[in-house]
Amino acid sequence: MCSNHTLVRCNENHTLVRCNEKDRETLLTFKQGINDSFGMISTWSTEKDCCSWEGVHCDNITGRVIEIDLKGEPFDGVHDPVKVLKGEMNFCILELEFLSYLDLSFNEFDVISIPSIQNNITHSSNLFYLDLHPPTFTLHMDNLDWLSPHSSLKYLNLSWIDLHKETNWLQIVNSLPSLLELELSGCNLNNFPSVEYLNLPSLVTLSLSFNNFTSHIPDGFFNLTKDLTSLDLSYSNIHGEIPSSLLNLQNLRQLHLSNNQLQGSIPSTLGNLSSLISLSIGSNNFSGEISQFFFSKLSSLNHLDLSNSNFEFQFDLDWVPPFQLHTLSLNNITQGPNFPSWIYTQKSLQNLDISSAGISLVDRYKFSSLIERISFYIVLSNNSIAEDISNLTLNCSVLRLDHNNFTGGLPNLSPKPAIVDLSYNSFSRSIPHSWKNLSELRVMNLWNNKLSGELPLYISNWKELQDMNLGKNEFSGNIPVGMSQNLRVVILRANKFEGIIPRQLFNLSYLFHLDLAHNKLSGSLPHFVYNLTQMDTDHVDLWYDTTIDLFTKGQYYVCDVNPDRRTIDLSANHLTGEVPLELFRLVQVQSLNLSHNSFKGTIPKTIGGMKKMESLDLSNNKFFGEIPQSMALLNFLGVLNLSCNNFDGKIPTGTQLQSRDASSYIGNPKLCGAPLNNCTITEENPKTAMPSTENEDDESIKESLYLGMGVGFAAGFWGICGSLFLIRKWRHAYFRFIYGVGNRLYVTLMVKLNSFRRS
Repeated sequence: MCSNHTLVRCNENHTLVRCNEKDRETLLTFKQGINDSFGMISTWSTEKDCCSWEGVHCDNITGRVIEIDLKGEPFDGVHDPVKVLKGEMNFCILELEFLSYLDLSFNEFDVISIPSIQNNITHSSNLFYLDLHPPTFTLHMDNLDWLSPHSSLKYLNLSWIDLHKETNWLQIVNSLPSLLELELSGCNLNNFPSVEYLNLPSLVTLSLSFNNFTSHIPDGFFNLTKDLTSLDLSYSNIHGEIPSSLLNLQNLRQLHLSNNQLQGSIPSTLGNLSSLISLSIGSNNFSGEISQFFFSKLSSLNHLDLSNSNFEFQFDLDWVPPFQLHTLSLNNITQGPNFPSWIYTQKSLQNLDISSAGISLVDRYKFSSLIERISFYIVLSNNSIAEDISNLTLNCSVLRLDHNNFTGGLPNLSPKPAIVDLSYNSFSRSIPHSWKNLSELRVMNLWNNKLSGELPLYISNWKELQDMNLGKNEFSGNIPVGMSQNLRVVILRANKFEGIIPRQLFNLSYLFHLDLAHNKLSGSLPHFVYNLTQMDTDHVDLWYDTTIDLFTKGQYYVCDVNPDRRTIDLSANHLTGEVPLELFRLVQVQSLNLSHNSFKGTIPKTIGGMKKMESLDLSNNKFFGEIPQSMALLNFLGVLNLSCNNFDGKIPTGTQLQSRDASSYIGNPKLCGAPLNNCTITEENPKTAMPSTENEDDESIKESLYLGMGVGFAAGFWGICGSLFLIRKWRHAYFRFIYGVGNRLYVTLMVKLNSFRRS
């Protein structure tokens, strides 16, 4: 047997081999700068042979390190990262003499360290596979000179590493004669260096997408290699026309030029690239006519993107293409009103996007058959299709039919969907029972339909659900208690929900947008420790490629789902009681609307800690007491409405409070101060108040007045009190007279006093 501590590899003759000491020291040096909070390389210790360390593979005979596979596993949008390395990526690891394979991709290093010895490597490098690309744009590298010793490289991936300072990237890559695949996507490259004397005869895959080339592609660029099979220049700001040299790449199978500034008409010879499997030329400035004859030789095509184009499509109604597509993108084209008939012939289609194409007419039978067999994504958004698809069962993972005129009940769904957006249609009835097993569902948007009935209890089965938007329908009954713990967006606005708000909603640690406004909810808010982590910490997980209808600052907005936008809206319900202090401790909330309820109590001073607040509406409730001075600390407050409550005292001094229109405070009879300007009590500063003869004179006048009034009252009382007590008419007239005289006397006295003070 092999020992677990010092010997880990056995060759075919069962000879035991040890890890090379020099390799072990190099690996430990690499480890020193790493932050391994996920325990990814926790096995890298002197107690174990380095050939048994996580991700390290040694030669069975020599014991030398030949492969290192430490590929990270970043977050998937729901869960935290499974394992990633952080800190320093030390290129000392490239000094391993027999290393042939190194994968450090999808980690979160923030700095690259290149030892000076790396530029003077004397041994012949065996490295043929090198992948360093991070999951996001976080790393910077000034030059690529360190690549020169590694002439045996066949695969090189530096995508998403900032290389904008390296102006000779192509010449350095040219020093790698064995290179088969080059991935430099998202490297912030901004120029095409001179292509003269360059030659990359082995290159078959080249990806330069997501860069910022503000120039034309050099005419001779595609003469660098004749065997190129995959070319990706999408999202790179490339200008001009398609170079003629590109049309000579007869082995090209994948051509991605989408989302650039290319212009002119499509060269007809592009249709001669008969090996093409994937063609993506959408989102450019191409124009002119494109007809079925362009595709006559493209029998192998299975991916086609012509989206966001100004082409004039000239296809016969009975045209049957020579290909069977897997993916088709025709969004944002001038197509309608008829759904393109040739798409019905695509029996292998698994991805279809023909949104914003002006389509209103479909062949009901063929259309139904088409969308039922698509298994990945269907995007038909922003058309005018008015069909009843309630009898269909859809099997796709992504379903976007929003902004159409679909009628009838909701379609049946298989358990596969992850994203379902059926908003802005005319769907009616209740949620079908077939939706019970949507175990993969993450986004559900049914906003603005005519759906009704109670929410089924089986929504507790949707464990992965993140965004739930059921607003502007006619749902009724109670809000279900059991819902996904992964919920980040909950919108039930403008329905007929009643009963109390389940306390579980305030225990969702990922929740950052809660909108229950305009329902019939009653009762008080639960008093317990709110576990709304996203609402009270700076931690932000992820943004999503979907939108929500956000009501804030008195207006509707359609915006991307983003945890930086944190909102709570419970307005226009029948909620009562005091607002729990915990709600005012959610310091990251930017929009809070509790208006049009029956909340009572005071505003706590802790509201001053909600310093990111942009919109606060507490109007039309029963709040009372003074407005806390701490509200003046809300420096980003753009909308404030405290009207129609029972607040009293003076509005605190502060730009954020005094600069409001008076409408922010009206309907609080006992509230005064700017901008209301109706305070009648003169405030006196006790520290500056000084005794004066003026005050003494005031007191003397008051004493004389009171004494005279007393004597007059006594004489009048005993003179006529008997008559008053006996004759009721006289008694009423007397008191009316005394009341009027008293009022006039008081007013005259106050005028005299004020005049006396001024003099």
